[in-house]
Amino acid sequence: MKIHRYVLFLVLLYALQVNAQEIINPAIKSNTAFIAGENLTFQIRYGLITAGTTELSLTDNIYQNKLVFHSYTVAQTTGLADKIYGVKDVYESWFDKETNLPYKQISNVKEGHYTKYNEVTYNRNNNTIHSKLSGLHEVPRKILDLSSTLYYIRRIDFSNVNEGETILLNMYFSDEVFPFRFIYKGNETIRTKFGKINCLKINPVVEVGRMFKQSDDLTIWLTDDANRIPVLIRMVIRVVGNVNLKLVKYENTANPLAFQE
Repeated sequence: MKIHRYVLFLVLLYALQVNAQEIINPAIKSNTAFIAGENLTFQIRYGLITAGTTELSLTDNIYQNKLVFHSYTVAQTTGLADKIYGVKDVYESWFDKETNLPYKQISNVKEGHYTKYNEVTYNRNNNTIHSKLSGLHEVPRKILDLSSTLYYIRRIDFSNVNEGETILLNMYFSDEVFPFRFIYKGNETIRTKFGKINCLKINPVVEVGRMFKQSDDLTIWLTDDANRIPVLIRMVIRVVGNVNLKLVKYENTANPLAFQE
């Protein structure tokens, strides 16, 4: 199993059971969280080893005569890890500025000798998608893709979510429908390279097995401000130990970030 695939929010495994308090596709607020021009850079570390970077950029674009956001995400190995097993995964999404729902996605995966390219388009009128690799499929209403899911989470009104509740977002990823569930764990102040900052803590629900010992072994911290920027993602993997994605650079955020010394 390729660990790197799980680094870019890719631990999208089915939960063992559905929480009774599950919230499906929660409503999102008017967008104050991100703007065109935002760029986020994360460093990927396996224990003490710096293994790669993940960069997220957001621009304005035109899709079928409509102004949309275009998200471009690239995750790649660096240094020794790149020489041993080179990875460069690119994910693109064209999504609606109001609803955050995608119209088109592209995935271009290169991992060692393995490559996979696909384009998926979304028909919102009849809840279907068309995949270049596998054809036409019916999908759940309000389905997202990998990139638009992150931006959707940043627009959720967490004041209407109780600590301990589970949120379900359906996502089309790797030519399949993935139910992406996460538990809202409340607030926590964490230390970053820029200083301390108050965050919302969420735990995507992962399946206990070969990779994970516990169902909460994946944690994401989002700034508890108008931006909702992910500043740290941590996974505890059986063989490797801690895998961290740490925010190391940010540009053109919609609002100032309130880091403390």
